[in-house]
Amino acid sequence: MWFVPDVKPRYPTHRRAMLWPLVILASVSLLSVVFSITQGSVGLSPYAVWQALLGQGSSLNQTLVLELRLPRVMAAFATGGLLAVAGALMQILLRNPLADPYVLGISGGASVAALTAILLGISSILMSGMAFIGAVLSTLLVFGLSTRLGNMATMRLLLTGVVIAAGWGALITLMLALAPPHKIPGMLYWLMGDLSYASTPWLAWIVLVPTCLILMPLGRSLNVLARGPLQAASLGVNVKSLERLVFLLASLLTAIAVTTAGSVGFVGLVIPHMLRMVLGNDQRLILPASALAGGCLVTLADTLARTAIAPEQLPVGVITALLGVPTFLYLLQRGRL
Repeated sequence: MWFVPDVKPRYPTHRRAMLWPLVILASVSLLSVVFSITQGSVGLSPYAVWQALLGQGSSLNQTLVLELRLPRVMAAFATGGLLAVAGALMQILLRNPLADPYVLGISGGASVAALTAILLGISSILMSGMAFIGAVLSTLLVFGLSTRLGNMATMRLLLTGVVIAAGWGALITLMLALAPPHKIPGMLYWLMGDLSYASTPWLAWIVLVPTCLILMPLGRSLNVLARGPLQAASLGVNVKSLERLVFLLASLLTAIAVTTAGSVGFVGLVIPHMLRMVLGNDQRLILPASALAGGCLVTLADTLARTAIAPEQLPVGVITALLGVPTFLYLLQRGRL
């Protein structure tokens, strides 16, 4: 099923028309971050959070905010932004509403590498490094197998990714079956997405912000590419180079997201669709809006995951799946996909 937008593209003609949605989303994102920091085993007021950020107030509040909640919230927001932008890019590249980095097997490679690290008892830092290497190797495998004689056909890329993802899934099942019983809970938590150990969110931000800056001047070319490669080529777009750049950026975003929080699904699938329903199909607006909306979604989902059954915590991937599945089915029933 090829991606043919079911609504006529609506491209804002004035910069102000594009700016206001981003301002609103940025404001909502800021509120979600503040709200998430205030929530937890010890409730904090926004003023207490502000004092802690300035190095004032009680030492307990400073520890809660600066060492525990702020790094986790920043990691959650960056993870959501990475996944949403990666999903939007994949849907443009493949012109398929079901295109998602997880469908293409990129997260599967990261998952296998991370589970191998858990089985070997490797530290969490090295486990993240192995997950990143697994994601990159899976990306190169999909990219290499789908490229023939220098040409990258989108259908071949999608089918190759689906097959590779199925292979990773079988290997993950085998590893879970053979794993010692005491290691299975940790492995399952990682597979369902877990931000409990996301203490260093800066790598995710270092990748997310420059990627968005790189994509901004490419918005017009991406708008044309979304309508089809022939139309893009007829308008002077270097289709092959742009497709390779989009695929590599989407793969990098996914790899960093997976190494930060494990497998968090449905964000890259649902967020771009919801934004297109409201904002139209202009990629100059959809891509930065996806970064903000995806970050906001995962931030609030992680807040719910760590407070719903406190002191126990749920994997954030469970929350995004519970939200994503009915949303996706609703969009499907309304004929939006």
